[in-house]
Amino acid sequence: MELIIGDMSVATWSLRAWLVLKRCGAEFTLREIPMSGPESAPGLAAHSPSGKVPVLKVDGVAIWDSLAISVFAAERYPEAKLWPVDAHARWLARSVACEMHSGFSALRSECATGLDAAGVVHTMVGPDRAPTPTSESVAADVRRFVSIATEMRARFGAGGPYLFGEWSMPDAFFTPLAARFRHYQIDLADHGDVDGVAATYVAALLQQPDFLDWAELAVTVRP
Repeated sequence: MELIIGDMSVATWSLRAWLVLKRCGAEFTLREIPMSGPESAPGLAAHSPSGKVPVLKVDGVAIWDSLAISVFAAERYPEAKLWPVDAHARWLARSVACEMHSGFSALRSECATGLDAAGVVHTMVGPDRAPTPTSESVAADVRRFVSIATEMRARFGAGGPYLFGEWSMPDAFFTPLAARFRHYQIDLADHGDVDGVAATYVAALLQQPDFLDWAELAVTVRP
């Protein structure tokens, strides 16, 4: 298998696929394509049907989109338990993963990652911090995250530090959001995280071993 990704320092969608495949113990090679510059468009076109990353090449088939790759991984590696075992938890895990995949548009646009945004290149891996966004749209997205984290941790979090206790697919999807909170200095306590449940969950995501491996590689490949 070959995983096609964007620049590791900014490619948050690619990060999701990486986290899922690493969790599965899958053996794959990695190809990093620049997200900007003259090599970007032809590089993406050569490997991605959609012209976007991530893409997973498996058995002569190109699977694009981080959610599709994650669903493939759940089918190929059932022993990894990418979805919670409990049925109710599993239904809700799918709901929140899909909501993260298609929603939180203000956080995506106003707290974006990209080489064309000054300082944002270090969102996931560097010490720099960007100004905290102040729009109500971003605040609403943050409140929604706090609501999800608080509810799921209360209902299903007894088995570990992650959203549904043990690490599962939604955690891969929320990890880039956790990196944005850190980079943009967003205090979850200002958005309803009274007991610090959401902040503790964010801290767990940022200390997850596979994420730390990604961050180390990102610094090595593209300081």
